[in-house]
Amino acid sequence: MIVPDRLAGVTAAAAVPEQVVPYVCAVSGSKPQRVGACVGYASEGEFVLVGYPLHDPRDTGPMTAAVDQALKLPGLRRITVIGPVRPPQAPEGSPLVQDGYVSVPVPHPPPVEKLRNLLRRARRELVIERDGTCGGEHMALIQHYLDGRHLAPGTRHIFQRLPRYLEASPGSLMLSARLSDGRLAAFSVGEFGSLHTAFYMFCFRHPGLAPPGSTDLLLSALLKEARERGQARMNLGLGVNAGVRFFKRKWGAEPFLPYVQVSWEPAAHRMFRRLRGLFGG
Repeated sequence: MIVPDRLAGVTAAAAVPEQVVPYVCAVSGSKPQRVGACVGYASEGEFVLVGYPLHDPRDTGPMTAAVDQALKLPGLRRITVIGPVRPPQAPEGSPLVQDGYVSVPVPHPPPVEKLRNLLRRARRELVIERDGTCGGEHMALIQHYLDGRHLAPGTRHIFQRLPRYLEASPGSLMLSARLSDGRLAAFSVGEFGSLHTAFYMFCFRHPGLAPPGSTDLLLSALLKEARERGQARMNLGLGVNAGVRFFKRKWGAEPFLPYVQVSWEPAAHRMFRRLRGLFGG
């Protein structure tokens, strides 16, 4: 059962995007649930535990305790834990993904000269607008991005549910970069529902229309928004690939939190241990 009062403070304390409850629910359709000092999401026998304790995302003790609680949930078939470390309960050999969140401080220091020049050029060619809804031209830009890349089905699903997220989250903000004739060159989405941490959620650009510096100009505008809202940092997300890492380093991004994701099927693991005990393995 979801207890709204116990979930009200989760997004406000969020340090990673998976703690932004309206975002996760909109893109996944799962049900949020407090588990000790953490939050998780249930969907048809699967449970994703966001193992960053809300009081301190680096505190591994409460994360371990939350995993213990999650493993006792009725009907659990598969559990996925993301957090700062691999939980000790994860069976040896469980699939593991490692990355890291990076962030920049807010207010952000003045950009270096090369970045200033990019921003100056982009400002001459683009107008930044605040858009309340994700319309057909935005979805066409997303589809253009998807058509040119081999992406995991889950990633494609998240991108295609962007309009639902924008409608569900009062802390979301979409900024569009338009050419002088009104054509959409690029757009970004930020999330500002957390009291201390802003999130750089999505960014899409049209390679044939967007002038150099388009995405930089959008990030600059999101950082200005975070400063005006009094937030202390912007979480720029995970490394993902070399191009994404280069863009974030250009803005002076520094390691913020480790990201470790591990999944396993508790019942299958218990059966394996029993069989190993019977046969002396």
